Amino acid sequence: MSDSSGPHETAAELVHRDDNAIIAERRAKLARLREDGLAYPNDFSPSHRAAAIAEHYGFKTREQLEAERVAVSLAGRIMLKRVQGKASFATLQDATGRVQLYLNDEGVGADAHAAFKHWDLGDILACEGVLFKTMKGELSVRCTGVRLLAKSLRPLPDKFHGIADPELRYRQRYVDLIVTGETRDTFIARSRTIGAMRSFMSSHGFLEVETPMLHPIPGGAAARPFVTHHNALDQQMFLRVAPELYLKRLIVGGFERVYEVNRNFRNEGISPRHNPEFTMLEFYAAYTDYRWVMDFTEQVIRDAALAATGSTTVNYQGRSIDLGRPFERLSITGAIAKYAPRYSLAQLQDAGFLRAELARLGAEVDGPQLRSAALGALQLALFEEVAEHQLWDPTYIVDYPVEVSPLARGSDSRPGITERFELFITGREIANGFSELNDPEDQAERFLRQVEAKDAGDDEAMYFDADYIRALEYGMPPAGGCGIGIDRLVMLLTDSPSIRDVVLFPALKREE
Repeated sequence: MSDSSGPHETAAELVHRDDNAIIAERRAKLARLREDGLAYPNDFSPSHRAAAIAEHYGFKTREQLEAERVAVSLAGRIMLKRVQGKASFATLQDATGRVQLYLNDEGVGADAHAAFKHWDLGDILACEGVLFKTMKGELSVRCTGVRLLAKSLRPLPDKFHGIADPELRYRQRYVDLIVTGETRDTFIARSRTIGAMRSFMSSHGFLEVETPMLHPIPGGAAARPFVTHHNALDQQMFLRVAPELYLKRLIVGGFERVYEVNRNFRNEGISPRHNPEFTMLEFYAAYTDYRWVMDFTEQVIRDAALAATGSTTVNYQGRSIDLGRPFERLSITGAIAKYAPRYSLAQLQDAGFLRAELARLGAEVDGPQLRSAALGALQLALFEEVAEHQLWDPTYIVDYPVEVSPLARGSDSRPGITERFELFITGREIANGFSELNDPEDQAERFLRQVEAKDAGDDEAMYFDADYIRALEYGMPPAGGCGIGIDRLVMLLTDSPSIRDVVLFPALKREE
């Protein structure tokens, strides 16, 4: 028997050629539908959904359904199909679930049944009928009418293997959502998480606000911004790296509790934990400090976990995490002592030792961020190298040095330390917050030091924001604030190993 494939054709090329043949066949079917005036109608609205049908009628017996004769109308995608002589079965999938359809000439008419036999997996149809249960007890619809609403020109992936290539899942999320129930569940959980956070904030007196995404000066975080140009204003603009400075302007203006579910953009690396655009919940509350903010952040996260999963205990990558108990709080040096006890207290207070040890561990000690770092920044760098990844259970790291916390209020009792925290779970930063710096002269001095760092080569250092200083000069009440990374929180709640798994359309290199 001869082989029609080329002598060097790969498996992928064979699949591509087969797909092209299928697409051509389906285009021919669409052409016939156009000739008959039946292509892509828009005059049907279903009255029922698959999940609701299962919930309200799935427990009933065959006899009860036969007696009640429940009429339903549905629309969705054909996911499975089998033709058995005078009868046909199909599995219809809508946004809520799946239900089986039963068709025969008597129910839908010979012409409609004949047409159905030529429809393909992936086609979107409308059906009307009556509920019944098969001999095996499966809730089904005995169709009295079916119509094709939208022709699928491309074949769906193999029903048993789905989309095996992760990048293809991210690039063609629309297909991933069609064929992968777990993906749909992840994004439903994401929506519930954000909805719960909004409700929780509103119930605690916070006002949801919207602040600009185009900034004349990037600020609110140490990050490299995306740069663009505003044609009408003829000026350089930056995509938002954080909403912080605008939200605190609102605290100055008299809104004592504000929050924003915000999209941020940072022109930095891509990794399982980083996407160039990401979503945060950021909030600020007047007359609070970082201790109050830590307690409140725990409540926000617990409430979100309950909404998304039904529990405050979650499993992530095979390990259990209890979000219901109080989160641990450690200083930077305390965390190093706990998770890397080989270092003595004297060594942790020795800048020369820390610099040499960081070099041994591969850190860029001569880079712009560590070249002139003082003791606190060196301790933080060592923490990031030896302890951060071990913080599996929820842990607040507190008391950050001033030099890496340009927007945080300084400690009244410990010079050089700020009232700042970061929350880590599964070795990842989930939240960052602090008592807010509301002294305009202190803030101006810190901005100037950031400008010096930028001039020395640190492209993540902040700019001097004169308008923000002017706002502070009108007087900002003492306040606390926090930013919670929604993407990373959803990763935790849905047991997703990569941030790309929880972002509908993650950043990818352009297809060639």
